[in-house]
Amino acid sequence: MVLWRPTGPEELELVRASGWRRWPPRLPDQPIFYPVLNEEYAIKIARDWNVPASGAGYVTRFAIDAGFAARYPVRQAGGQTILELWVPAEQLEEFNDHIIGEIEVVHEFR
Repeated sequence: MVLWRPTGPEELELVRASGWRRWPPRLPDQPIFYPVLNEEYAIKIARDWNVPASGAGYVTRFAIDAGFAARYPVRQAGGQTILELWVPAEQLEEFNDHIIGEIEVVHEFR
């Protein structure tokens, strides 16, 4: 299963420090890790939210074992194509263990 994650520069640096293999732990006010199921939605968040908030926005892409990912609910966060996979923060380490290959940056906005 291919997922996308819009991210800012601070989170991206932590991903880079992991060797492009893991997402960093969530902050206390972030109970959910939510990669998205659609590249266009990820672009919109990175461009329209991350850039104003932190000066840069990135869209990352990664693969995860689909059988494992099926345990997490897909939530519609708006229109029909605005879909997120909701992973509880306390399960992120196990989620990271099921990433296949590296997390890659596919778009950058400034």
